[in-house]
This record gives sequence, structure tokens and C-alpha cells, in this order.
Amino acid sequence: MPPGTFVIPLWADLLAVGIGAVQGALFAAQFRDRRLDLLGVAIVGIATGFGGGLLRDLMLNTDIAALRSNWYLVVATAAALLGMLLERLFSRVNAVITVLDALTIGLFCAIGTTKALAFGLPEVPAVFVGVLAAVGGSILRDLLLNLPIALMHVGSLYALAAVGGAATLVVLDRFGVEVLTAAIVCVAVTFGIRVLAVLFDWSLPEQRALSRLRYTRG
Repeated sequence: MPPGTFVIPLWADLLAVGIGAVQGALFAAQFRDRRLDLLGVAIVGIATGFGGGLLRDLMLNTDIAALRSNWYLVVATAAALLGMLLERLFSRVNAVITVLDALTIGLFCAIGTTKALAFGLPEVPAVFVGVLAAVGGSILRDLLLNLPIALMHVGSLYALAAVGGAATLVVLDRFGVEVLTAAIVCVAVTFGIRVLAVLFDWSLPEQRALSRLRYTRG
């Protein structure tokens, strides 16, 4: 993709922010013991929606997209309020959170990787930016809730799912596939890896398990 030939549509960025905010608020609202008020849940939701785009634009050294339009904060706030409402409606909250989480990762991965390519970054750095954009919201969410960062723990496969999606996008782009098509495939691949990892309990080897194996062999 030649530099500057593609601009991320506003609706796509807002869709990613909105779904991320719903997921973040839905996730935060289930912690009854934290005694979060409505504002606290909304802030977590908004931060989750903004996190990926914030990291993406900082890495690309460009203006923060969320601060260039009134719509970002409006959409994120409304989506966070919707997330609080959904938490009361769904009996199986974890399944909904998993699906929204995977979709958020996929959308931010596709947008981040595409924007990096449009800025003229080579393929490997573009994948790196896409992965950071994908996991940024979940990192900020966990920090605000004072939880262990999900990205760092066994079984999440957040980063691996994003790497798979971003790598697929840059390969398709290199072969001349239309940008929108490549982005949709990226979302599908990222979403699929993340959901399958949860369903089938896929994970990378745990560091302690590798250490025990090394000591046993020694």
C-alpha cells in the first residue's frame, strides 16, 4: 500500500471504539465486590474503547484520532452505558464478554495495521502497531480495575490472535488484495483464533512449566 493512499473511515474507528466500550463496561459491571459506581464503570468502558486507538496513534506519532472529533467521546459514553445495561440483561455474561472482546481485538488490529501501512511503515512494524492497537484497550481496562493484565497470562492468546490477523492483512496487502477485504479477513482471523482459544483452552506453555522441565532434564 503506497503511503497515504488510505484513510481509516470514521465509522470504522467509531465501531471499534463503541464495541470496545461496551465490552469494557460489561466486564467492569460484573465485579460487584469492587463497589464501582456508574461513573466508574463508564470510565472503564470509555478507556477500553479508547485504549487501542490511543496506543496506535502514539506509536505512529500522529494526532490522537479520539481528540479530533466530538463523536468518539459521545459514542464511547453511550456504548459504556449500553454495556452496563447489558450486564443486567444477559445471564451468561462471560460468553458475551468473550465474543465482544474478540471482536474488539480484531477491529483494532485491522485498523491499526492498515493505518500503519498507510503511514508507510514496513510490514513487520505495521504488524507490531496492529498488535499494540488490538491489546491496548484490555491493558488499560485491567490497569484501571487493578487486575492482572490478561495479555500476560496463560490462556489469553490476545497477542497471538492479533499477530495472526495482522500478519494475514499485510500478506494480503502485499499480494494486492483490496484493503477493505484484507481488513475483514484480518478481523475474522483474529476473532477466530481468540474465540477458539477460549473454547478449547488453547494456551502457550507456561514459563514455570518450562522451568520445571529444564530442571528435570538437568
